[in-house]
Amino acid sequence: MTAIAKVTSKGQTTIPAAVRAALQVGPGDLIAWEVLDDGSARIRRVQSLDIEYLKAVEGTLSEWASASDEEAYRGL
Repeated sequence: MTAIAKVTSKGQTTIPAAVRAALQVGPGDLIAWEVLDDGSARIRRVQSLDIEYLKAVEGTLSEWASASDEEAYRGL
């Protein structure tokens, strides 16, 4: 599916109805943008559960953030 939308001077755009329907998003829903290396962008609906889960996981990752960990995993 291809849909075209105009960006306003404030950087805003309207998500076309077909895209909203395909993503099952509506007022108040969250979306995530991912810019890929080739310059394209991917957009997806974010479940509110995703955010709470990611915040919880983020708090547990500090034990893997030492300089030695960065060195060990740099090439991955």
